[in-house]
Amino acid sequence: MNTKKVTDYIVKWLANYAKSANIKGFVIGVSGGIDSAVTASLCAKTGFPVLCVEMPIHQAKNQVERGHELIKSLKQNYTKVNSQEVDLTATFEAFKKNIPTIEKTAKVNLSLANTRARLRMTTLFHLAGLHNYIVAGTGNKVEDFGVGFFTKYGDGGVDISPIADLMKSEVYELGTYLGVPTSILKAAPTDGLFGDNRTDEDQIGASYDELEWAMSQIERNKTASDFSGRQREVFEIYTRLHRTNRHKMIPIPVCEIPDEVRN
Repeated sequence: MNTKKVTDYIVKWLANYAKSANIKGFVIGVSGGIDSAVTASLCAKTGFPVLCVEMPIHQAKNQVERGHELIKSLKQNYTKVNSQEVDLTATFEAFKKNIPTIEKTAKVNLSLANTRARLRMTTLFHLAGLHNYIVAGTGNKVEDFGVGFFTKYGDGGVDISPIADLMKSEVYELGTYLGVPTSILKAAPTDGLFGDNRTDEDQIGASYDELEWAMSQIERNKTASDFSGRQREVFEIYTRLHRTNRHKMIPIPVCEIPDEVRN
């Protein structure tokens, strides 16, 4: 991949969108991960104001520190980058106290993890509205269109998606080119939604490199029967998640009423 050309293309696309939409800047949720780091860097290169928002909810210290490091680096290199921290831990705990009590299960834990993402989405859109900014999404191609590894109306609730046509490996390439801090480039990807040390690979059961491989095989019309061993296992993980999470990747179904029924 020609990282310079891709970077310039995305930056120009962002700037043109901002101008045509008559908005004043961008809001990005900064997590300490590579996707938000690259997205924030690309937005900063447009010359428009960028608000980096940290929204910890029982967040691991190393994730918070990586977010701080990114913001410090961006402010040193771009004059229109600002930051704000909104600690949502108390809000999250209040939410838990006011919902129906149910025995704690894996489904409850997942639902609460998604709630964290949705609280953050609400915060980002609130701040965007205050400043006449738009919310820049941080999802990559494998997450957004491959396995659906995002929260519907959480981190999937955005105004624009500048890196959604990039594979995770390509996001890392851009991160290196853009000078993203080494601590972020080397950190294992994690959504940070469970308050523990689990990584994306722990949750999915496959690495991003493996998922990219599976995605490429689907595009070649391969099936599980074409593979064996670990390759077959990864292929089946990918296809299962793609099928299960497809509802996140397509427009909301609308019940269209035919004229012969309406009249």
